Amino acid sequence: MATKSRCRKSVALRLYGDIMSEYILETRDLTKHYGGVKALEGADFQLRPGEHVAIMGDNGAGKSTFVRQITGVEQRSRGDIIFDGESVNFAGPLEARKAGIETVFQTLALADDLDVPDNLFLGREMTFMNWLGPFRLLDYKGMRNATLEGLEKTAVKIPNIKNKIRNMSGGQRQCVAIARTATFHSKLTIMDEPTAALGVQETAQVENIVRQLKEAGEPLILISHNMRQVMDLVDRIIVFRRGRIVANLNRDETDGQDVVAYITGAKTSAEFEGAP
Repeated sequence: MATKSRCRKSVALRLYGDIMSEYILETRDLTKHYGGVKALEGADFQLRPGEHVAIMGDNGAGKSTFVRQITGVEQRSRGDIIFDGESVNFAGPLEARKAGIETVFQTLALADDLDVPDNLFLGREMTFMNWLGPFRLLDYKGMRNATLEGLEKTAVKIPNIKNKIRNMSGGQRQCVAIARTATFHSKLTIMDEPTAALGVQETAQVENIVRQLKEAGEPLILISHNMRQVMDLVDRIIVFRRGRIVANLNRDETDGQDVVAYITGAKTSAEFEGAP
């Protein structure tokens, strides 16, 4: 067995079967069909420790479907997912989170009737020592203090953290979901269109969080339509078209026009000749 390095900035080799892998995440032939609809077909993807990768493509290209297979929201039709050196098949997002994958979904996945601390700690509540047998007392003060620290760390401003999520604006709700992801150290962070509904100031906050993750050496997958944002934040760009990966581009070796050409199909890559 290969030794797993705790240093996120180093490139660790991981053993999968009898193959050594340098990736924190790898998918092989990842495929999802809905009846006769091929939403995702044969996606081979790799992400190195500390690397930030953007996934781009038109609406319906397969980007969110790809993330849903990785995080266990849906079960894949076929293919393999290797995360942190192990073949995985998550039963749901909570299982993926326990394994170290933090995700901001387009739907946010927040509990409307809970406040900010309860949402940040949903599924991982802080409790006092177990002295009541099977019963536990929640440490509300501890969760409140940790929430305030997390919000301060991420520069997210919520006037009243005891306010229920349903009473917040769309931008505040999005910021809570992102703060929840950034507050807890993870092996991988995935953000699906994190700034789509945000204003200029809130978008800048999210981008600062992404930069903080980069400085900490934590890998990230960013799904975004914002070309300026992608070119500013990531190391590599993966383009999806009609459910397939059609381009794998180094950010420093491409530009916005080049990426758009792959998105629209005006340009094809020899590496992906079989893609439509």
